[in-house]
Amino acid sequence: MKPDLPEQGRPQRESLALDMPLRGLCAVTLDDLLLPRLSALVGAALDGGAPFVQYRNKIAPRPLRRAQAAEMLRICRAAGARLIINDDVWLAVEIGADGAHLGTGDAPGGSLLAAREALGPKRILGVSCYNDLALGEEAANAGADYLAFGSMFPSRTKPGAVSAPLELLGEAKRRFGLPVAAIGGITLDNAPQLLAAGADILAVVSDLFDAMDIKARAEAYQRLFAQVDKKRKAGESNTDGARRR
Repeated sequence: MKPDLPEQGRPQRESLALDMPLRGLCAVTLDDLLLPRLSALVGAALDGGAPFVQYRNKIAPRPLRRAQAAEMLRICRAAGARLIINDDVWLAVEIGADGAHLGTGDAPGGSLLAAREALGPKRILGVSCYNDLALGEEAANAGADYLAFGSMFPSRTKPGAVSAPLELLGEAKRRFGLPVAAIGGITLDNAPQLLAAGADILAVVSDLFDAMDIKARAEAYQRLFAQVDKKRKAGESNTDGARRR
């Protein structure tokens, strides 16, 4: 689907060299100062099939964040997953991560265009748009690869976050023609609502890493995506068959 936005406002660049679509569970890391423990937690999520890890640590000093991010990249590469760095374009570039996820004020000089240029054409740029389609428009025009909305539900990680309605996910996809990520308060119980509303990526912290069996929880999330994709393909096949008759 073509986006509603005029293309002349967007930077022209080659397509991302993607080995897999921007779709699936994104395991967002906890604030943890112990690298071995963080590696074990993320490793379990990767063993469960999580295709993305977003490295986020708001309490670690930069040297530790760099060490942790580099280790996250190593285990993501071994698992065939992609690593997104939260809030820090330069750290993503420095360690060779697959991209960066930016919120308000995180872009270099406050410019998403500068962030896009710094990351280059083959790294992923994700942008938090909260509950604001105007921010989605700005991010799309700057060359974002996906748009994140939320908090979709009350969040323990960010209890004061603004709330976003479910219908915002579908509206953003229709308007901008980009994958959308849902963030905030996501659990296995409410995830089907988000997928039905159009979410391509589910960014999960607590419900994943607080689980007794992180691998099994990641597998359960990935099964939800597989079920939706199977139903979608069946619907497309039925539509094609009806057209041929």
